Amino acid sequence: MQARHMLTMALAATFATALPAAAQTIYPIDRAEILEGSRFDFKVEFPNAPTSPEVNVTINGKAPADIFGKATNFIQSEEGQKHSALWLRGASLPAGRYVVEATHGANKATVNWDVFPTAERRAKNVILFIGDGMTVANRTAARILSKGWKEGKYAGELAMDDMPNMALISTSGTDSIVTDSANAASAYTTGHKSCVNALGVYCAKNALTLDHPKVETIAELVKRKTGMSVGVVTNSEIEDATPASMVAHTRRRSDFNDIVEMFYAVKPDVIMGGGSPNFLSKATGGSKRTDEQDFIAKFKEAGYTLAISKTEMNAALAGGTKKLLGLYNTGNIDGAFDLRLAKKGTTSKFPDQPDVVEQTKAAIDMLKGNPEGFLLMVESARIDKYSHSLDWERSVFDTIMLDNAVKVAKDFAGDRNDTLIIVVPDHSHPMSIIGTYDDNRPGQLLRDKLGVYNESLPPNYGPLDAEGYPTDVNTSRRLAIAYGTYPDTCDTGRPYMDGERVPAVKGPDGKTNIANEKDCTGPLATRKAGNLPFNANSGVHSGEDVILTAMGPGAEKFRGHKPNTFVFRVMAESLALGGK
Repeated sequence: MQARHMLTMALAATFATALPAAAQTIYPIDRAEILEGSRFDFKVEFPNAPTSPEVNVTINGKAPADIFGKATNFIQSEEGQKHSALWLRGASLPAGRYVVEATHGANKATVNWDVFPTAERRAKNVILFIGDGMTVANRTAARILSKGWKEGKYAGELAMDDMPNMALISTSGTDSIVTDSANAASAYTTGHKSCVNALGVYCAKNALTLDHPKVETIAELVKRKTGMSVGVVTNSEIEDATPASMVAHTRRRSDFNDIVEMFYAVKPDVIMGGGSPNFLSKATGGSKRTDEQDFIAKFKEAGYTLAISKTEMNAALAGGTKKLLGLYNTGNIDGAFDLRLAKKGTTSKFPDQPDVVEQTKAAIDMLKGNPEGFLLMVESARIDKYSHSLDWERSVFDTIMLDNAVKVAKDFAGDRNDTLIIVVPDHSHPMSIIGTYDDNRPGQLLRDKLGVYNESLPPNYGPLDAEGYPTDVNTSRRLAIAYGTYPDTCDTGRPYMDGERVPAVKGPDGKTNIANEKDCTGPLATRKAGNLPFNANSGVHSGEDVILTAMGPGAEKFRGHKPNTFVFRVMAESLALGGK
């Protein structure tokens, strides 16, 4: 036994001496595509805290100051940590290829950058629709529910389907195969990959969340370099990851108070969503701020009209306002299923919330008068949130809602050929249509009611309302949609009419999540042992590619397979945002 222990120690020592020391890290990272003239923070981190004379950094063989035209700043033991850092905040570069090399002793790191130019402007307006977590199954189910199906064909197409250009978009971040909404949306709005929970920054060794190397967002570029207007629309809290990606620079997406300040710094002309408590001064009841800043007052002083309901939004539009702060809920705005059908969630507390379609129409009407054009980001956020809850009916209703918003944009674009419209998820969920549940099938178990292949007869949902939503989903034959990830839970095979599904709750130990017993009653309720870690209480994202569809000037560039950062590139090129 002792001989084996000595051999193990000897092998460990051998491997320890054979392994090279950790190499330095360069930001932006290798293969970064950077818009000409856009601003970014240049940083090189050296492990073991060497002094300035011990390190050397070159860009295309020259000193960084010769390339950037600005002096860099060297910090030994940055923030008291065991690394040194070379910095240049707010750098920019002309178009070209750049090779960055950083050496410290025998260690050498090299990255390559492609700084791309833009030519003549092709689009006056860009509208980016993000279906958060929207899968192929979401689109298919939305088409079945809202258009109808007969003998293998649909009675109509979704507005997002009827577009001439399509591409597969990969969504991974720098640190993991499966992304979250923060770095996924940030890739669209900055053109740079990042890591989970990060917005508008590279994930370096900085201790403070706001100090990581920043990259400029497309909203900042538009505001800095053009006279265009900018709009941000969502049915999540406005500080949440996707809307925040238009303005934010933080390693931690939950920095809501700081994100509100970043919205104020950029000042998009139209801002709509939920999340009002982070705008309120600490002294105000219901506030979530930790300071006395009143951002409602600040935005009003900056010329914004405040709307807290659909009625006030429409009144502001009728009054001709061009700057709107719409905060329609203290949390997330309710989704289409609850607004139109179940009347649950917070609909009793906030009975006059606009949906994404109404917000989109109002935003376009407010922005379209700018002769310089506009950039508008619209998110249907709860497609994702309801899939986390394994509540597919709500998720699909919000997919229909997104599609109706896309139709509003297409109607605006018409034949003018000056508006680029992009529809894309930020990531996927493991969600699949596997057949239909039919109450008339024999048997006492939920699986008995499941018809697959030739027995997956079409569902018999109630008639459609004027906006294409089924008026009854709790029918005798329903789509069977399965999620590939779940905690310990129970499945009833029926829609959750009493409120958003809660698949799991804390168990007696306060750590492990167990099935929510509210879902475990009823004749068909089926217990399912989870396949996620025991601390999970909901479904998680998946890492497969997502489908992008687009139309308008620049949309022809979307074909085949592209990384998510390519979406930024097409928008920036279409608006000619490059140059000094």
